[in-house]
Amino acid sequence: MTLWLSAGLLFTFATILFILIKWWNLECVGVTPVRTLTLIAILFTSGLDVGLIMFPLTEFGSYADLSANPEYSFANPLAIEFGFWAFLIWGFYFLTCFYFCIIEPRVRFFEIPVVKIVNNLVIIGTCAFTAFLLLANLPWYLPQIGDGESVRPIFYLIVMIAITLAVYSSSQLRFVRILSLGSSLLFIALIIGMGFYAFSGDSGSPSDFVATAGLIGDYFGNLHHFMLPLNDYHEFYLFWWFSWSIMIGQFTARFVGGLKTWQLFLAMLVFPSLAIGTWFTVLYYYHAEDLPISHWMNLAMISVGILMVINSLDSLIRLYTENLKLTTRELGKPRYFIGNFVAMCGLTLLFQLDFLRIHWVGALVIALYFSCFAYILLRKRQQVSAIQASPKDNTLDFSKFELAN
Repeated sequence: MTLWLSAGLLFTFATILFILIKWWNLECVGVTPVRTLTLIAILFTSGLDVGLIMFPLTEFGSYADLSANPEYSFANPLAIEFGFWAFLIWGFYFLTCFYFCIIEPRVRFFEIPVVKIVNNLVIIGTCAFTAFLLLANLPWYLPQIGDGESVRPIFYLIVMIAITLAVYSSSQLRFVRILSLGSSLLFIALIIGMGFYAFSGDSGSPSDFVATAGLIGDYFGNLHHFMLPLNDYHEFYLFWWFSWSIMIGQFTARFVGGLKTWQLFLAMLVFPSLAIGTWFTVLYYYHAEDLPISHWMNLAMISVGILMVINSLDSLIRLYTENLKLTTRELGKPRYFIGNFVAMCGLTLLFQLDFLRIHWVGALVIALYFSCFAYILLRKRQQVSAIQASPKDNTLDFSKFELAN
């Protein structure tokens, strides 16, 4: 699996470089373009979940334990955490977003029946894994209503409510903008609130924030270390990112609103990384200074995290139901709701019982990468080489789309 993952990573980075060289200044327009701010909000909240909010507090300590994990010795824990979540790996999303916006309309690889089936199995599986992560970590997130270790019935209820809300919101496109911008604004408010407490008064000072944030520089000075898996835990993260990459690219490609290729590349790497870096800086200061996280802070964190889960599930459910022609238009709202709810709950339990693993999903996505590349070389090379603009049917008339209003 490590060799397969490494081959996928090297292929991905090489393809990104090729796209930037060949189509550097091409204007990218999706089928449902939105303003850049809305696109970034959709990208950020669709491509992340509750793990961003809570995982770092459980991981900083292990990254600092060099006796148990000497492979992390090249950088500090904050830089390691940033490397697992930010910047370079968002290049996966750039690659797939560009592909589905510019190349796939000419290639139609993902319309091949067997490919469509595999791709939607990946989407459904990763969707369920997102719900499983929330379920598996709720005991740690909310020890006030449990023993901090075991999954209790109330945690199943919380996940079922999140799935219910996600299925409902996925039935109407207008909820995408509301959820995305709402999640982003609440996340910013969470950063400001916890940051103010940490870096004001007796707790710290603004200069402490700057000094802590400066630790992220270790990541950029050691970027090459993150291009291949450091250990099994890093492999888990990379397979996780691969499993998300095709569907997030497919979902966000429709919303690209006229950015040049290089602008899209920077937007998808820089803006999410700024938010992630700021949040991780706040959390790392809490960890390093052993600052207490109050009951209300903890509730705020888990609330924002659950909202991110709902946002992610909403995006993924909408994507696979549209791909499989299983929308409310074809099924009607009752069958649409019941079918998706049962499917998500059932697959979440399969992950809980360890019948499914995200590594398998990520490996399958890498296979799709290589298969698509081979298909283009064998059958669509001339069409792809001739690309000089976005598909002609796409338009920058924002006012004609419900999402942009």
